[in-house]
Amino acid sequence: MPKTTRTPQFALTSESLVPVPRYDGLPRTPDAPPGAGARSRPGAPPRPRPRPRARPFGRYARLFALPGTRAFTLGNLVARLPMGMFSVSAVIMIAGAYGSYALAGAVTATGLAATAVVAPFTARLVDRYGQARVAVPATAIAVCGSLALLLCVRLHAPAWTLFAAYAVTATTPNTGGMSRARWAHLYRGDPARVHTANAFEQAVDELCFMLGPVLAAFLCAALFPEAGTLTGAVLLLTGTLLFAAQRATEPPVAPRTAARVPTPLRTAGMPALMAVFLATGAVFGSMEVVTLAFVDGPAAGAVLALQAAGSCAAGLLYGAVPAPAGGPGRRLPGCLAGMTALMSLPLLAAAGTGSVLVLAGALLLAGMATAPTMVTGMGLVQHLTPADRLNEGMTLAVTALLGGIAAGSAAGGWTVEHAGATTAYAVPVAAAALALVLAAGTTKARPS
Repeated sequence: MPKTTRTPQFALTSESLVPVPRYDGLPRTPDAPPGAGARSRPGAPPRPRPRPRARPFGRYARLFALPGTRAFTLGNLVARLPMGMFSVSAVIMIAGAYGSYALAGAVTATGLAATAVVAPFTARLVDRYGQARVAVPATAIAVCGSLALLLCVRLHAPAWTLFAAYAVTATTPNTGGMSRARWAHLYRGDPARVHTANAFEQAVDELCFMLGPVLAAFLCAALFPEAGTLTGAVLLLTGTLLFAAQRATEPPVAPRTAARVPTPLRTAGMPALMAVFLATGAVFGSMEVVTLAFVDGPAAGAVLALQAAGSCAAGLLYGAVPAPAGGPGRRLPGCLAGMTALMSLPLLAAAGTGSVLVLAGALLLAGMATAPTMVTGMGLVQHLTPADRLNEGMTLAVTALLGGIAAGSAAGGWTVEHAGATTAYAVPVAAAALALVLAAGTTKARPS
């Protein structure tokens, strides 16, 4: 215990000059500034420090404060941008060389089907052997498939070679899932930061799928038809190499045990959640086809981009605030209810006004329901999936989304042809309502 020294010191009071003891030896509290001990009394509470002003996006600054996070995010962003370029580039390239949009659509559909089959196995290898050891060779194989497709189109090879070449690109790893797995590992035990990270990743997804098609169409038109595919292949390989080089943030490989779960689909709640993702994908696929048919012109791309822009903005805002109360299983039905309500706005705009400008505003608002729903859904996947199967679990969710997009595109196109584009806007509303019913059923069946 430090000894208190008393040195007389005069203070001017209203009555007279009196000696005032000076407590130089008092211990300072951790929050007190230097010299505070001279003015404190024994037992007196410390003076409260002024609270720093909260910044709206301070959560993102804290998210990237950890060393290595900016580097792997940059590499992942470069690798993920081509995901929105390849299909558009393939359609433009094949249709221009062979004069058949039917052939171009069939080739891209084959690639989508191959991805749905191959991607979960690639993700399983990532979980078993590590991101860097699997992602780099898998990407190299996919790039070879893209270059083979480019050469086949350039040389006007037989049509079957296009299907074979594009199917090889199915080995492309799920870079978004690997990035989410890194965040989950780095901030394990901190649900608030994982929530912010998932929101950021969803915003990046929307940004890539908003800019990718525009970049691909520009390159194919301004340079040569194969420029979009070539640029996408270079970006994919470069970004994956940058991402894989950040070994410090890579999740460690879990040790293999005899009780290892064969697949996340065996986990309770995952099959029902995959059905929700399937219905949600149908919302996106049908909305795209119906909007293209309704606008029917060069403005269609810009109108669709507004939907992605709304989702990107909503994702950033959703991650900048604390996660709503309750687990992701309890929040998902509420997000889907909001999506169902907002997806009715394009239907009302098309049926009530027929104006493309009004429709564009409605799509901007409708897109704001996408990111919170996807962030919550991916958070639930992380909650249900074992840690050593996280990449595979999130890839299965993406695969379900892709299957739903394909089914929604077919349903939307059929409805446009038989009932008109305006009526076809009811398809995404019905798909969102189906996802809501499925999510509500799974929530009642099990706790979140």
